[in-house]
Amino acid sequence: LPLSGGLFRDCLVHDFDAVRWVTGREVASAYAAGSDAGPAVFREAGDVDTAAALLTLDDGTLCTASATRVNGAGYDVRMELAGEADQVAVGLDPRTPVTSLEPSAPPPTDKPWPGFLDRFGPAYEAEIAAFVRAVRGEVPNPCDGREALEALRIAEACERSRATGLPVALPDVR
Repeated sequence: LPLSGGLFRDCLVHDFDAVRWVTGREVASAYAAGSDAGPAVFREAGDVDTAAALLTLDDGTLCTASATRVNGAGYDVRMELAGEADQVAVGLDPRTPVTSLEPSAPPPTDKPWPGFLDRFGPAYEAEIAAFVRAVRGEVPNPCDGREALEALRIAEACERSRATGLPVALPDVR
């Protein structure tokens, strides 16, 4: 854990990558906070167990991202988009560990996703298959590393913001 890179770089980096891909926009600035009120192992490693980031995209759009390393309800990852015409979500399925407190709501799932390998197994298999095809020269490389670098820069901006309590402009992260 002390060498993991922290919650922003370990977990939220994937969300930052997805935000750029889904919106087609760049992140202009990041403001982030974290909490280490959970298990001591995260505090001892200088990390947090729960974090949230407010990202401002280059067109002024706001985006929030949050993560926790400890969720007793099960593994949850989803994206929600709210706009003028609609509000939509991806990642909601019968195993999403969300419980509504409304009396008429459906009951919570009895089989939540236990972890990311279970949740994304087919996606990882497809990713490996695509990687092998690219390495064999059967298809061009769809990811040359620039996307990963940009997601890492956003994660770094969030970590700097968490440490200072101030927003961090992405051009300042090199």
